[in-house]
Amino acid sequence: MNTTAPLSPAERFIALYEQLQPGPVTRAQLESVYAPHIVFSDPLHSVRGLDQLTQYFDGLYRNISDIEFEFHRTLNKDSETIAHWTMHFRHPRILRGKKRISVEGTSILRWQDDLIIAHQDIFDAGALLYEHLPVLGWVIRKLKERMQ
Repeated sequence: MNTTAPLSPAERFIALYEQLQPGPVTRAQLESVYAPHIVFSDPLHSVRGLDQLTQYFDGLYRNISDIEFEFHRTLNKDSETIAHWTMHFRHPRILRGKKRISVEGTSILRWQDDLIIAHQDIFDAGALLYEHLPVLGWVIRKLKERMQ
């Protein structure tokens, strides 16, 4: 008899991101992890509610050609999880989709009834996007060099 323990909420979050692939994202995929009144933010966007989150993710995942999340560690305390990760992706409009881009980030998750009610992603937006644009990328890389 195989008795597999159910996944913790943080493990379900990781499993969701490991299974999401380029293409459509549905509400059914997200509602196993996110509460209907989810508040999501990252350096580029902020959305409220599961319908807006589904639309946001659907737009993102339909426009990429490759994506993978590598989770390094999670820290859990009370109703909060902090997950450190690296996202690897290709986008056809960034460097013509030829180069895989890697961005390190952190997700801060707040839980209620084992569903995420607040999700904040923290990452370097320049490393994600701006550094890979022809003119602006050169300017941002030079600014970063001067600040080091």
